Amino acid sequence: MSGHGTPIPMTSHRAGPLSGTAEVPGDKSISHRALILGALSVGETVVTGLLEGDDVLDTAKAMRALGAEVTRDAGGTWHVHGVGVGGFAEPEQVIDCGNSGTGVRLIMGAMATSPICATFTGDASLNKRPMARVTDPLALFGAQSVGRAGGRLPMTVVGAAEPVPVRYEVPVPSAQVKSAVLLAGLNAPGETVVIEREATRDHTERMLAGFGAEITTEVTDEGRVITLTGQPELIPQTIVVPRDPSSAAFPVCAAIITPGSDVLVPNIGLNPTRAGLFTTLREMGADLEYENLREEGGEPVADLRARFSPDLRGVEVPPERAASMIDEYPVLSVVAGFATGQTVMRGVRELRVKESDRIAAMAAGLRAGGVTVEDGPDWWIVHGLGHGNVPGGQTCESHLDHRIAMSFMVMGMGTQSPVTVDDASPIATSFPVFEPLMATLGADIRRG
Repeated sequence: MSGHGTPIPMTSHRAGPLSGTAEVPGDKSISHRALILGALSVGETVVTGLLEGDDVLDTAKAMRALGAEVTRDAGGTWHVHGVGVGGFAEPEQVIDCGNSGTGVRLIMGAMATSPICATFTGDASLNKRPMARVTDPLALFGAQSVGRAGGRLPMTVVGAAEPVPVRYEVPVPSAQVKSAVLLAGLNAPGETVVIEREATRDHTERMLAGFGAEITTEVTDEGRVITLTGQPELIPQTIVVPRDPSSAAFPVCAAIITPGSDVLVPNIGLNPTRAGLFTTLREMGADLEYENLREEGGEPVADLRARFSPDLRGVEVPPERAASMIDEYPVLSVVAGFATGQTVMRGVRELRVKESDRIAAMAAGLRAGGVTVEDGPDWWIVHGLGHGNVPGGQTCESHLDHRIAMSFMVMGMGTQSPVTVDDASPIATSFPVFEPLMATLGADIRRG
């Protein structure tokens, strides 16, 4: 059963060249953080380009439940009237974060050092995901949490009445864990320090600085040491959300494997902690160009042009690149099927605990479509068949995972036979305009 209502099967058929401009949605990571930091500021934060997918809309509802005023005007601009650091009110109802692991973990961090109690739940997929990786460090501040076995939702978090600052080394590369600890540190006195061995996406650090927090990052022998001075008064901002590189991955990869294609994806955020996929595709021989490189709102931005690339070759993706492209491995594995030779992906244990076990889900679907895949606890290898040689014809399970569903829709654009996904309804969580956008480019995706 779908956690999003009635299942929506979709089938992707081989079509003619993809061409045109792909206006992908706003960056999901930045959208979440804009709402949360706006709610923790004093005054009005104005956000344009916000991703209006289910995940982000659930975060907006959560901020309202915690006392902030969050509205959208007729022009699509969002306005957040914040309550200030430590100003969250206790919600009257359970906070439902839908499918969003980012949303629930960041919100838990943001409220964990205020003397309030909140209960969190989500859909069937989110309620299977581990929360102890966040609640364990939040306990160091003085917060308490009670949830289902294995640290799973539904879960109640009791914020610390007298929080203390912490020094925490993140045990696995996770921007969500890092961000939850930093957001908790906002309402703790003194300095909260987070140490990460491997760099993860740094939107939280950049945006905290933009909102006026005192935060520094130093690269040492320990790793990246991030120091936040607690109890600032955050200053409301005007934020223009760049377009999401994780969403851009789908039209980009579709163009690369579809003969004759030439697709422009404008205004894409190219934060170096997020752009690993595009680096990898270029190493594979993809015809991918950055045009009009610039900076907007403290983030590097460019227009991406992707063209059909018939001579893709398999590569070994460096494990240290994993954090910068963790959400893009599913669609990379699809592209790897159309390359010649092996594509090796290591250091990707995190994929096992995303919205689904993404390695298992993609491996099963690729094998059913005629592609050989080997996999282990934190690695997988796709044996490419080369352009035009991937049979397809399979029906794949999405496992309530938006990226699995979209990855197999991309696969069907280049296979000999159509590819079907049993339930594509989760796509709405991050890319609500995926179907019409791909249709305008020339894709042949059909419901039912």
